[in-house]
Amino acid sequence: MSCSLLEFCRLQELKTVRDFLFQSGRTNEPAAEEKNQTAENELTWDTSDWESSWDNGDPKEEGADSTTTTEDGATDPGSQTAPWLQDCVVSLSPCSDLLVVARQDKAVFLSAKWRSDDSGREEMTLAVSWSGTLSTDEGECVSSSICIPLASQKRSSTGRPDWTCVVVGFTSGYVRFYTENGVLLLAQLLHEDPVLRLKCRTYEIPRHPGVTEQHEELSILYPAALVTIDGFSLFQSLRACRNQVARAAAAGSDVIQPPPLAYKKWGLQDMDTVVDHSSVGIMTLCVFDQMKNASILGGFNASVKGSPPAMSQYVTVGGGPYTGFYYAVEGSSQPLLSHVALAVASKLTSALFSAASGWLGWNKNKNEEEAVQKQKPKVEAATPLGIRFGLPDSRRHGESICLSPCNTLAGVTDDFGRVTLLDLARGISIRMWKGYRDAQLGWLQVPEERGAEREFSPSASLPRRHALFLVIYAPRRGILEVWAMQQGPRVGAFTVGKHCRLLYAGYRLMGVNSVTSQGWQLHTQQVCLLDPTTGALRTVNIPFHLALSDKKSERAKDMHLFKRLTAILKSRGVEPDFLESEAKSALLDIKHPAIKKQALESLLSNKNAPVSCLTKVTSALHDSLKQQDPEEVDTALLQLCSSQLKLLQLYSDIHDLHSATDTEASAANQDSSGLDGIEDELSRVGSILQRYTQLTSRPSVSFAQDSPDSPLPAQAFLSQLECTEDGELRVIHKSEAEWNQLGTFMFWGCLCGKSPLQGVCDTLQQAGVSPQQLLSLLLSVWLQREKEVLQKQEDTVRNLHTLLMALSNMKGAVEESWDTQSISPWWQQVRTTCIQSHNAAAALLAAFVAHRAAKASITSRADSKFQSEWEAVSLELEQWVVCVRQLEDVLVLQTLLLVPCPQGAAGGAAAQCSIKTLLEGGTGGIADSVSKWVFRHSLAPERLKEILQKQEDREAEDREAEDKMEDEQEKSQEDTDRTAELLLAVCQRFPHSLSPDLLFAHCCWEYVVQWNKDPEEGRYLCWAVEHLKLVSSPHIQLGISTMMWSTFIVKRFSAAAFLMEKVGKAPKDRLCRRDVGMGDKAMTSFLGCCVQLLQILMEADSAVEEVCAPELSVEEAWCGAEGPASIAELAMEQRGVHYPLVQHHCLLASLLHAAMTFSLKVKPLGLFDSKGKNAFFRDLTTIQLMPSGDMDPGLLSIRQEFLLRVLTGWVQALDEPSLSPADWWPSLCLDLASLLQVNPDILRRHLVWELYNQGLDLRAEEVMLEVEDKDVLGSQLLVLTGQRLSHSLLHSQSQTQAAMELLARLPPTLCTWLKAMDPSELRCPAAPLPQTSRLVGRLIEILPENHAQYSLALHLLEAVEVLTAED
Repeated sequence: MSCSLLEFCRLQELKTVRDFLFQSGRTNEPAAEEKNQTAENELTWDTSDWESSWDNGDPKEEGADSTTTTEDGATDPGSQTAPWLQDCVVSLSPCSDLLVVARQDKAVFLSAKWRSDDSGREEMTLAVSWSGTLSTDEGECVSSSICIPLASQKRSSTGRPDWTCVVVGFTSGYVRFYTENGVLLLAQLLHEDPVLRLKCRTYEIPRHPGVTEQHEELSILYPAALVTIDGFSLFQSLRACRNQVARAAAAGSDVIQPPPLAYKKWGLQDMDTVVDHSSVGIMTLCVFDQMKNASILGGFNASVKGSPPAMSQYVTVGGGPYTGFYYAVEGSSQPLLSHVALAVASKLTSALFSAASGWLGWNKNKNEEEAVQKQKPKVEAATPLGIRFGLPDSRRHGESICLSPCNTLAGVTDDFGRVTLLDLARGISIRMWKGYRDAQLGWLQVPEERGAEREFSPSASLPRRHALFLVIYAPRRGILEVWAMQQGPRVGAFTVGKHCRLLYAGYRLMGVNSVTSQGWQLHTQQVCLLDPTTGALRTVNIPFHLALSDKKSERAKDMHLFKRLTAILKSRGVEPDFLESEAKSALLDIKHPAIKKQALESLLSNKNAPVSCLTKVTSALHDSLKQQDPEEVDTALLQLCSSQLKLLQLYSDIHDLHSATDTEASAANQDSSGLDGIEDELSRVGSILQRYTQLTSRPSVSFAQDSPDSPLPAQAFLSQLECTEDGELRVIHKSEAEWNQLGTFMFWGCLCGKSPLQGVCDTLQQAGVSPQQLLSLLLSVWLQREKEVLQKQEDTVRNLHTLLMALSNMKGAVEESWDTQSISPWWQQVRTTCIQSHNAAAALLAAFVAHRAAKASITSRADSKFQSEWEAVSLELEQWVVCVRQLEDVLVLQTLLLVPCPQGAAGGAAAQCSIKTLLEGGTGGIADSVSKWVFRHSLAPERLKEILQKQEDREAEDREAEDKMEDEQEKSQEDTDRTAELLLAVCQRFPHSLSPDLLFAHCCWEYVVQWNKDPEEGRYLCWAVEHLKLVSSPHIQLGISTMMWSTFIVKRFSAAAFLMEKVGKAPKDRLCRRDVGMGDKAMTSFLGCCVQLLQILMEADSAVEEVCAPELSVEEAWCGAEGPASIAELAMEQRGVHYPLVQHHCLLASLLHAAMTFSLKVKPLGLFDSKGKNAFFRDLTTIQLMPSGDMDPGLLSIRQEFLLRVLTGWVQALDEPSLSPADWWPSLCLDLASLLQVNPDILRRHLVWELYNQGLDLRAEEVMLEVEDKDVLGSQLLVLTGQRLSHSLLHSQSQTQAAMELLARLPPTLCTWLKAMDPSELRCPAAPLPQTSRLVGRLIEILPENHAQYSLALHLLEAVEVLTAED
């Protein structure tokens, strides 16, 4: 990649621009018209001659064209070849969207527009948007101009300018600011000399932390003064002026004059002539430079300030001295506000506003305004600024200076045709070019490309490197050159026209700062070349690598070729022949071995390149390396070529073998003699294999590109194999997917019987692939393609046996020196793979085949030695017997785990198990897997108990009548579903690991773990407790209960108790969720489970000493389990609990449960004394100081009141179908009464009264039998009977005549007593009369005859009997 000139824009109506600017130079002679006609023809878009010479790269310089001048000395515009543009002031916006061409007092503005060319392609053009006269004073002309784009203040801006301001300097000293449409915004007379040069500096993001951030600035050079205007204030003033003009134009009113600009004016001293300048910006000297300058300027006794002052550096060129360096200390001069303002026209009748100096008064008339306009405004005096030093050269006069973007270098042209490079920091000249008369300069700063290769690019954390280039346009020679800085070579040269203009702005957008520029993409052109012959605007494109030194130029070329090759490889739809030729030429042309190696690796890793292309290109490169001098050839590159050729050949051979259709020879060579007896093994596990196949063959969704049948690209094959130093091939294990894909490519065709088995094995053996890696690939594809293997068991098993025997017979597979008394590493590799596999069926089939193959191999070895080594044979085969037994167990277990969950169950992904995972899971790993399956299927504890009970019944029947075993099994299969049969089969395979107690224990723990994850699911905890109840061993029960309580329960239980104590009642849902982490309903269920758990704990603790601890054992085949202890083992290790403390907690749990169930008001902890409160929520295994002795009567009263409210709540809930409380609540209250030292007879009497009050007379009569104090109960029930009778006689809505007559016949005492009764206290006042009569009869029975109210009871009996008889 080299330098290039790219055309990005064209100027339209160029002839119109020239004619407008050179009207004064025209003549009326016919010859002039002919010249004009010739010029018009030459200004057409036909540039075929120029383009052809450009394309051919003809370096010949154009001849010097003769120019004709008119009488007044101006260039004749009639000749197109005349350098008319050199006589104009030209400025281009850095955004390339506005071009200003001015001459004398006229100017033309050209703005960017998009148009379609003949081919329909969009291209940008610059068309005339405004033309007119800029001067307002007589005799003044345009001397300088620049276009400053102003940044947008909108947040949505991405870096494009809001508008562009045109700044024009005049020979009168005025500086005027215009919009893109020629509207005058601001004018100010800053000095009374002609404006020599306008320059601008805008904000640049510092590339390094130590770089001083520069401020924006507009600088104006006069012959003896330099004026600087702060960029921020200028930006705000221009925006305000533009807004004011827009408002005035919209309203049709006069424009209010803006305030004058604040500026600094420096009088440049000690220099004879100044023609150009550069404002370098603010700089701060280091301490050494500060002391050096102080010594030079102030002498031996000079004083030095504590901190170096900030200075603005200005560099001027001209004469005497040739270059001058000025330093203005910040703060030494205050900004000036001159008495200057704009004089604006009274009406907006023109697109141009007249500008004049002086203030405009509000109440002045027109004559006064004209008088003010004619007066020259006052000009402020300049602050003297002495030259610090310069480059004296009395004969040399500088013509222009161009500052670099980094503000450290500057290019200077002079009248001797030299270009000098200045180091501004040191103030010295560091380089000079000669032969560049009338040169025009520009700078290019090129950032390093991101994403370059590792060897050539810096770390991503480091800032990007930038390369600096100086662009020199020599019009005398018509050549454009690009030079690398600072001492670099010429990196580019272009033959261009002799009348072009090199346009270099040196600034970007004004109004940008470090905040607003975040995320902006500033689209600016640094250097543009304007060709007036064609109207083309071209920019210079320079790649970063050209800045590298001469030593790296060859590497830069190689990098260019490598990038070109990379671009071709990335493009789509490339023809293979074209790709092959381009890749071959690029690889042969690259010189550097490292880049050549990188290019070859890039080609070999490309997915679009066909195998034939890769082979030919690699072979060509290999041949070229062989032809070179062996000492000059890079050994690593040569080895890479030879190894990749070997791999490509292997890929092609295997691909051709799989593509061959003739497999009869391979089929005929298959030897199945070693598979004798495998049919019996397959039939033994046939039913479970069939069930497993059904469960694994369910439809699933996968992506087409992930299909194992997709062909393996050559690039993937090459990336997974590498050649070792001894010439063998080694497979690289990157990922399981790539490994399986490689195995499928090599062996799947052989396993399906579509490819010659022996041919593939011989090819791989000759290539040098180790048998161990081939065995690993074979087993991986066998296990991965389990579904296809199970569909064709017989064929695939036979082919696997053949392949396994072929690999075993390879050299290096089974070592010749293998001692048969030890384990064979070869067969151990097969066993290890099967042990680690989650594909149980495929692993079992592979074990069957490998077992037979190993047996045959060992037998042949024993026969070859003519001796019988029974120990060796038994040792190896015993390993296979154990492995096959374990795989059969895993197959049955995996089949159970694959059973899909029913609808509504907890669900979840089916667990994958293998021998390795089960062994690593410890002694409880199997039970843990089954318990997770039970949870996913939401198998109720009672249902699990039934299934396990059938297993025990079946075993008992087997022991009693073995002759009827088959009939009973068939009947059981008919009565039980297939899932239960699978579970039974698993339990039979693992009689110890899945004993009922262990299974229930693990299920209990699984459910409580799941409940802890989602406490809202209260049924999980309930089922955990139910599973715990089914554990028969009190030792396991005790341990698991203790672990459940301490791990999951006690924290939430204490939170619930403290919450209820805080609110004094059953808390609402929101509070329960906040403090306990579950809703109110879930918390009620949780407290009920706590009661049951603590009761189980107490029962287990009581029974532990009566029963021996169970012995936990494991099946013989699974004795090698290494991992965490099972739940049962952990339970057996738990310490015993303190029974009174557990009972104490159970009492609290019962109280909390009752309060939540019946929504009662209570402070539960307030029902206990200080000892009882302190004992709560302690470790159940510790001995705490418990309450003892008689309680405080006040505390007993509170307890009794709470229990009475519990009974009331239970009775009231009996009539509400939605509640349906359990019948054990009364008995629980009586049990609690004994623990709380409350008289239970009081509770019984209260319960009887509440039941009668509710109208539940039959239930009340049952409880009445247990009441001890009948007299008190009789008195209570007598009142209730009176209330019922009062309601019937006095408060009934339908009072009969008979009832009124009865009331009249009643004794006065009874009548008065009935009237005093209040039936509203009864919840069921309208009880049937037979029930009331039965109640009165019960009262007569329980009241003694000497009771004070016995006679009243007799009167009630008579009244009820009369009422009953009348009904």
